[in-house]
Amino acid sequence: MNELTHLDHEGSVNMVDVSGKEVSERVAVASARIDMQPKTLRMIVEGSHKKGDVLAVARIAGIQAAKQCATLIPLCHPLMLSKIDVRLEIDEEHSCVHVESSCKLSGRTGVEMEALTAASVAALTIYDMCKAVDRGMTINAIMLKHKSGGKSGEYNADV
Repeated sequence: MNELTHLDHEGSVNMVDVSGKEVSERVAVASARIDMQPKTLRMIVEGSHKKGDVLAVARIAGIQAAKQCATLIPLCHPLMLSKIDVRLEIDEEHSCVHVESSCKLSGRTGVEMEALTAASVAALTIYDMCKAVDRGMTINAIMLKHKSGGKSGEYNADV
């Protein structure tokens, strides 16, 4: 396993210097799942929620979260993302919403944290909008599914 990159030789926390890295196209895909009661999911699908279109707000929140990642995660670099996509899929059989986010840029550092943040915040937004009717919702399976670009190359989760 590689050494932790955010610690210097004395064990102090530092932001990684990426200035010497090659610019490459970098892509990351992350996912999350939010489980809920069937009646809550029905309310989302039917658009009958008093707060409005839950999925549209969650999608926008995920996009905004990816853009703000460096303000949320202390050692992340501010990035000029060229693409952010947040997709939400209703799963009536399992009474959940699957969230998948992808982030892309040409740069010197990866976009994994941005994709993970987008997926997490989209799921959190669904929780926030629906908590009045279902406080028992759970957010699960937040994970990096894919990353490409950079020196470490490609990664695909075994899912």
